[in-house]
Amino acid sequence: MKQHITAVAATILAGSAMSPALAQDIKLPTSMAFTAYDTGTSGFNIAVGVGKMMKDKYGSDVRVLPAGNDVARLAPLRANRAVLAWMGTGSYFAQEGVFEFGVKEWGPQALQMTLSTVDCNGLSVGVAKDAGVKEWKDFRGKRLGFVVGSPALNQNALAIIAYAGLTQKDVKIVEFASYGAMWKGVINNDADGAFGSTVTGPAKELESSPRGIVWPELPADDKAAWDRVKKVGAFFNPHNTTCGAAIDASKPLKLATYPYPIATAYATQPADQIYGLTKAMIVNYDMYKDAAPGSSGLDVKKQTKQWVIPYHPGAAKALKEAGQWTDADEKYNNDLIKRQGVLEDAWKAYNTASAPAEPAAFLTGWMAARKAALAKANMPNGFEE
Repeated sequence: MKQHITAVAATILAGSAMSPALAQDIKLPTSMAFTAYDTGTSGFNIAVGVGKMMKDKYGSDVRVLPAGNDVARLAPLRANRAVLAWMGTGSYFAQEGVFEFGVKEWGPQALQMTLSTVDCNGLSVGVAKDAGVKEWKDFRGKRLGFVVGSPALNQNALAIIAYAGLTQKDVKIVEFASYGAMWKGVINNDADGAFGSTVTGPAKELESSPRGIVWPELPADDKAAWDRVKKVGAFFNPHNTTCGAAIDASKPLKLATYPYPIATAYATQPADQIYGLTKAMIVNYDMYKDAAPGSSGLDVKKQTKQWVIPYHPGAAKALKEAGQWTDADEKYNNDLIKRQGVLEDAWKAYNTASAPAEPAAFLTGWMAARKAALAKANMPNGFEE
């Protein structure tokens, strides 16, 4: 009994070091998994830094599982083998049920945000310096890296070259099995450009390789050029970039950005679980903000709200407690959640035994059904047929 009382007292003393909110509100699983891009990428490194904080602060063992494409990142999350997937715009494409998610096995996914990053880094296509590309118009005829099964990376790359009016037909597409393999392909002179964050590890590797790296700019004052970018990637915004491979902070580059990585959950995950994860990241920000380039962008005051996918209700609760959630945010978020319901209903109605078996015909039929359902709900399509 004496030993038991001593143990309880020790626990109480340890708990007193935390604020009441931490002691009472934040409950994390004893072990959990995250998924992220390949080892060494900024998304992977940020996830590792957050996981270390959760281990040090709450004793929760976190494994970060690297995955080369969006389908591979989401599969463990959908199967409840992971609690967060650190995604890019693949989260939006999955929500919408387009590209690789417009197949019978997937369809629209009710994905929702917790926290995301916008920092000093940019998101663009890094180009091998020896390719001689100074402006995006110079990329015509060059080799552009694609990743099989990763619509986010591929569509994003096409959005960037659209700045100069270039399309997929104006470049040579080279496909790779994963994000890391794509960047290795540029280093090995199998491709000339690859999409990614300016602070991603592979970009640093390209910078130090014999080929070198450059980031052709996308000045915001060219409105027509930016209209072309947004037509392909509506989620992009102009961004003054001060950090990354071959970037001098004193000479910012005019690039592009969107929230990346996005700590993504499913709508079906318990609100208290997502609340705990989100609040842990908010209140312990100082423990991981310098863990990896881009980590400081997870600051609760820097969150990109009213974007293209909703926040999970558990995350919204944590943001509201932090004073970073308004009535306007709530309304916008609820409208996005309604959109997910419209897409889910449309998918259930379409994905029946009578749907075409052949993948291309299936996708064509689904995109038509999707368009009709969104039009009936008076919601924007976002994608052409």
